[in-house]
Amino acid sequence: MNILVTGGAGFIGSHVADAYLSAGHSVLVLDDLSSGSKENVPSEAKFFQVDIRDDETLAQVFGGQRIEIVNHHAAQMDVRKSVDDPVFDASVNIVGSLNLLELSLKHRVRKFIFASTGGAIYGEQESFPADEQHPLRPLSPYGITKLAVEQYLYYYGQVHGLSYVCLRYGNVYGPRQNPYGEAGVVSIFADKMLKLEQPIIHGDGNQTRDYVYVDDAVRANVLSLECPHSDVFNIGSGVETDVNIIFQKLKSITNAPCAEKHGPRKKGEQLRSVLSYRKICSMLGWSPQVNIDEGLRRTVAFFSQKR
Repeated sequence: MNILVTGGAGFIGSHVADAYLSAGHSVLVLDDLSSGSKENVPSEAKFFQVDIRDDETLAQVFGGQRIEIVNHHAAQMDVRKSVDDPVFDASVNIVGSLNLLELSLKHRVRKFIFASTGGAIYGEQESFPADEQHPLRPLSPYGITKLAVEQYLYYYGQVHGLSYVCLRYGNVYGPRQNPYGEAGVVSIFADKMLKLEQPIIHGDGNQTRDYVYVDDAVRANVLSLECPHSDVFNIGSGVETDVNIIFQKLKSITNAPCAEKHGPRKKGEQLRSVLSYRKICSMLGWSPQVNIDEGLRRTVAFFSQKR
């Protein structure tokens, strides 16, 4: 199949592009390189440097290629930035996504796979782990935009017959994650510890997340190609891990001499998040294969090699 991966120069998207190529598909990567890197793009993929808000250039890409599947990872994905500038967040995550959806209809795309969020879409959870039926009460503009696109996908599916899969990721981590932004505590801490710099834990560090190794998230994207109907799935480990534990595990792996240092809590940050993967396990046979200790070791090894 001919698959367009938006955000394919970024962390998760580039791994997805690799996996689709390995499975024998043709891959087109679309990325504006605002946060992704050209070196992440597989050499076998066609690359287009385009902002998804640029509907005219985007239309040229769709018009010149026979795209069968859209895998949509391009996003403004920093929760804190969304709090500081919700208008920009919405322009990328909602308007940009609508540009892709309209072109997908026009060019008869077979399926739209959307990288959503399980870490932000549920808000403060009332049950643990959260399944897909948990109330949706996002506490950040980022989570709101992801929910909005899910609702648009439901509309496009019901009214226009567009097949889709929404993947609600936990906190995905691993090789190629950007250690210089505000998102991605594993990559930020690992990079700083390897450089003998001091990581800062925001708040008391008791906030929990569901950490998913990138290879596991990628397998969900591959399995989604064969999903027989439109659906929404959590992609999580079902394990709740707090930031202090992540800090201590990384400190042990890197042998870093840094102390555990805390700073102010960030606005829009949830206290607890953990996801049930029972639904996708029963329907598509997906379950996480890489536990947190092995995933952290692989991540540290990657950043060590990059130094």
